[in-house]
Amino acid sequence: MRTDKAFACRNLNVRDIEAQMAGLQRLSKALVDHPETILQELVSSAVDLCGADSAGISIQREDGSDQAYWHWIATAGAYSGFLNAILPREPSACGLCLKRGHAQHFTVSKKFFDILGVEAPLVTDGILLPWTTEDTRGTIFVMAHGRTEAFDESDARLMTMLADFAAMGYRHQKQQARLIAQERAAVAAHVANELAHKINNPLQSMTNAAFLITTSSSIDEQQALGEGLSKDIERLSGLVKELLSLPLGTSRPD
Repeated sequence: MRTDKAFACRNLNVRDIEAQMAGLQRLSKALVDHPETILQELVSSAVDLCGADSAGISIQREDGSDQAYWHWIATAGAYSGFLNAILPREPSACGLCLKRGHAQHFTVSKKFFDILGVEAPLVTDGILLPWTTEDTRGTIFVMAHGRTEAFDESDARLMTMLADFAAMGYRHQKQQARLIAQERAAVAAHVANELAHKINNPLQSMTNAAFLITTSSSIDEQQALGEGLSKDIERLSGLVKELLSLPLGTSRPD
């Protein structure tokens, strides 16, 4: 990792402002219309807008261990195959970026990949930025795999904006998932309540039948009561199976 003055002096590309605005408008529309795709749209846009070879978004796992700490939740370009990759806590460019709290200019050599035990195109030029939400920390990055000077300060500023989009998009996804889970929990609770009432009917019938069987002296009457009891047991079994098929832990909505 490095934050050198040479990067700040670069002026590599003339920016197409209209293309950048169109890209940001696409992201805004995706956030509203298809929030489940926003992070993938984000890294795809980063590749296009910065002329990158790869881009990605990583998050710190909530239940992460030292060996499974970072999760790549969106990838594009040459690193597309690393979608959902899980990386250790150390060594980590992501961790260092979050610790420093600002954009990092970086390269990655074969030695680093050897330590991780993975094969991947080397990173000859890259920008890595941190982002955070209320309960999640992550990074967004663009990379070149052959050019030693692929990005400049204009790209860094654009990526700062995309990092804000990443935080907003991830938070929106979690909110949507929470709302869906609550809705499913409410539906499951309603179904469970209905089933509980239905279960009470054969239980009551079984209780009455069991009492009559023990007090009846007629073999024919006992047999008829036993047949009715078997039907109630069958009904009860079916209702219990329905109840067990409900999602675990959703019988009481938040």
